[in-house]
Amino acid sequence: MPQVTRRQAILGLGAFTLVLAGCGDDEPAQQSGQQDLNRAGAMSSYSAGTQFKATAPVTFTILYNNHPNYPLKNDWLFWTELGKRTNVTLTPTVVPLSDYENKRSLMIGAGDAPLIIPKTYPHQETPFVASGAILPVSDYLDLMPNFKDKIAKWNLKADLDELRQADGRFYLLPGVHEAIWIDYSLAVRTDILEKLDLEVPKTWEDLYTVLKAMKAEYPDLYPLSDRWGIPTPGGALFDIIAKAYGTQAGWNYHNETWDATAGKFVLTGAMPQYKQMVEYLNKLAKEKLLDPESFTQNDDDAIRKFTSGKSFVIGSNAQTLINDYRANLEKSVEGAKVEKIPTPTGPLGDVKFGTRLENGIMISKKALEHENFVAMMQFIDWLWYSDAGQEFAKWGVEGVTVNKGADGSYKIASDVDYVGLNPGAPKHLQKDFGFGNGVFAYGGTTKLLQSTFSEEELEFQKAIEPRKALPVPPPAPLNEEEREQATLWETPLDDFVQQQTLKFILGERDLSEWDAYVQELESKNASSYINLVNTAYERFKKENG
Repeated sequence: MPQVTRRQAILGLGAFTLVLAGCGDDEPAQQSGQQDLNRAGAMSSYSAGTQFKATAPVTFTILYNNHPNYPLKNDWLFWTELGKRTNVTLTPTVVPLSDYENKRSLMIGAGDAPLIIPKTYPHQETPFVASGAILPVSDYLDLMPNFKDKIAKWNLKADLDELRQADGRFYLLPGVHEAIWIDYSLAVRTDILEKLDLEVPKTWEDLYTVLKAMKAEYPDLYPLSDRWGIPTPGGALFDIIAKAYGTQAGWNYHNETWDATAGKFVLTGAMPQYKQMVEYLNKLAKEKLLDPESFTQNDDDAIRKFTSGKSFVIGSNAQTLINDYRANLEKSVEGAKVEKIPTPTGPLGDVKFGTRLENGIMISKKALEHENFVAMMQFIDWLWYSDAGQEFAKWGVEGVTVNKGADGSYKIASDVDYVGLNPGAPKHLQKDFGFGNGVFAYGGTTKLLQSTFSEEELEFQKAIEPRKALPVPPPAPLNEEEREQATLWETPLDDFVQQQTLKFILGERDLSEWDAYVQELESKNASSYINLVNTAYERFKKENG
């Protein structure tokens, strides 16, 4: 499960979602003042593919998101090996995962944040831009040749432009993937499919047919009982269904959706496609194929239902399939089998939609005054964006934690386990060595990403890969005055859509009242909000081409 929900990641603090600024060909300040930057410890000739090593020992402070599954240890091989390779010591300010976002906000607001602020999802940086507390990192990309190389080589410009603020700059260095990575889908009891002579569902309508057959055979059960409904009802389920219909919901809900046919943004919650999604889910709920508790139960309860045989379908990703479902299910239900099926498709057909941007790094504005500023930027560029740095952060040290084949493949050391690759091994890559750490290891080539995938997950990815990737929406950056106004409208609209969506799905409000619901959206400034977004879009398009 993601460390913050995808919806939280994209919405940031809710009202600030819309500051998705556009792209200019030149970074405003890259060509000016660079000679005045603090260069102590920096390499004089540093380029893409070069091993970074500071010319003298340097120390940088970093905000550290402490994951309970692999709590920080000072004696990790990661720290000592990082020092050997880069001449850098990191001094972490350790914050529990559960309180990371709150503490991060407080520290930035108080001016006490460390220099390096990782584990920040796209658009979570927006609330800190106006205060000047964080660095406009796009001004300093000339110091980051590996980052620039991947943006160019992987054609990531449009993805990156989503991060630009109204001033044309961006303030977050995102993790970047070579290709769209689809992870979330449904886990399905395949032994039940076999018993009922059913095929693995390929579309959402196929899934409806499968659920009906399951219900007919097991009338006392809800075949689909989902998780990830707290704090966002429908979390992952709504997200993946909405994308199949050409809209947005759940974790990735935005009040505005780009309509390529109309050439403008439209209100998501009033789209015909959104209604179609709601109608589909209402059908599942009405026929008792979907457990109504899916939207209020905690994950543990949903998992218990599935692993005890009281439901047959649940939301899943690669890790939850292994860690949460399979072993417990096989222990409690004789002959049970479960697979993560390729994400079902819908009216849009074989398409996939997603960002290639991952959580990334904010940099404190005070870093500019640090004597080792350039060295710090080079270090960040190497560790988070070079092939060698990404490989090191993920896999560790060759001959100790991993062995690399002549074809570039990776094989985990015989005494080390990671994501179930070597079950029963006495040591763990994350817990005992500090590698595969979500603070440092993300993004990179598809080959590196998939190097930890099981054969089963590789088959899933093989099924998804041919699907056509939909383009990212164009930027519509709000200026400061527009942002203030959007703040007043965004959250009430969002909350109302979520509330009414659940009522329609669960039958608490009849779908015959859809037109009335759309009018109620109008009373909550829906048109004014969308006009604001489209005005920003048109202005940016005119100014930037």
